[in-house]
Amino acid sequence: MKQYRFNLKSTLAAMVVASGMIFTIPAIADVKSDTKSDVATQEVKGKPQTHCPVMGSPINRNNFYDYKGKRIYYCCYGCINLISKDPEKYIKQLEDQGIVLDKTPK
Repeated sequence: MKQYRFNLKSTLAAMVVASGMIFTIPAIADVKSDTKSDVATQEVKGKPQTHCPVMGSPINRNNFYDYKGKRIYYCCYGCINLISKDPEKYIKQLEDQGIVLDKTPK
């Protein structure tokens, strides 16, 4: 039976290399080419809407107002009156905060 000696330096070096590979592989997988076709097909990503533009309360996904292909969610039925009077105001307010509104389903 052979006996193997434990070499601390070799083991540590192998661990460092292995840990570097673990963190490098996902980074390589995320690399995309910079061709114009790739840039054109990428969706613009932003924050989803989580709060009502009128009251600032958390939204209820069952309450929404659709306007020109965009969906504005609100917290309660009291807010629909204000949103329906000037939806562009609330769309601009949300988009200025970096929120990407859901598209209305076809």
